[in-house]
Amino acid sequence: MSENLGSTEPNVAIRKPWRGRAFLFNALGLIIILVLAILAGYASGISIRKSNQSSTISQQLGDQFKYALVDIEFQRYENAKQRLDFILAHDSSFPGAQEKLTEVLVLMNQPTPTITPSLTPTPDFTGAEQAFAQAQAQIAAGDWPGALGTLDQIRKLDPAYKTGQVDGMYYFALRNYGYQLITQQGNLEGGIYHFTLAERFGTLDRDANGLREGARYYLIGASFWELDWQQALFYFDQVYRGWSGLWDGTMTATERFHQASMRYADQLVEQEQYCDAITHYDNAQATGALDAQAQEGYERAFAECFPATPTITPTLQITITPTGPTSYP
Repeated sequence: MSENLGSTEPNVAIRKPWRGRAFLFNALGLIIILVLAILAGYASGISIRKSNQSSTISQQLGDQFKYALVDIEFQRYENAKQRLDFILAHDSSFPGAQEKLTEVLVLMNQPTPTITPSLTPTPDFTGAEQAFAQAQAQIAAGDWPGALGTLDQIRKLDPAYKTGQVDGMYYFALRNYGYQLITQQGNLEGGIYHFTLAERFGTLDRDANGLREGARYYLIGASFWELDWQQALFYFDQVYRGWSGLWDGTMTATERFHQASMRYADQLVEQEQYCDAITHYDNAQATGALDAQAQEGYERAFAECFPATPTITPTLQITITPTGPTSYP
């Protein structure tokens, strides 16, 4: 018995240091794993923050470019130059920024005509007053382009003349001219542009803002026309539901929706998605008759989606009942 006890004591002495080392290694491994996890999370957070920052900067650059165009329109070249310099400092390849900056620099460096000072320094407001009265008459008559031209003339004659009233007239003329361009002339780009100019003088009302949104969706949908019928239908479905009569000088939103519904349904038939195709053919028929190609596709899809049930002809069973006496063996 004493020999056995004596033989186990060295083993115990040997195991204790190894257990301590194993515990230490496990603790160090856990710490390393935690550090790596923290670093990975930190890197992911930085990546997300940079992505959000890049998106915000892109939106800001787009807004600054839009405002620069407005400044150029009203001959505020120094403001336009500062905006374009800001854009190029953040994104040297921003579309159109370099070309517009070159244009602004040319306009700024045009020679200024020498004006001979008048012997009578008393300002003459007659021209501005007459132009103001003319602009009022043009606005009352709904002559928006004429009114905008006259308002520009007022600003050239006297930039400080009735500033608040002139700004209000600018807003009214720009807003209504943009509305007219979209609804009556099918000039969607021009209407959007004048709505954007009007926002420099005041907030757009709900009708104008909604019409601008519809025009934007129309233009996006048209960019997918005959290239991606699914995307074209996605945008014209929204335009059709909100502004069915909106048009670009060629087709109304309703006609675009009708055409895109048929062509996308034809595409689904080719992909053997027959029941989905039926839905879009039905949507198209709600706005007009199917053309020959769509009619053929509709018939094929209907036959595949709703196959005919085989007709079972009932068999006639005849039971013969004996009438005479029956004898049994």
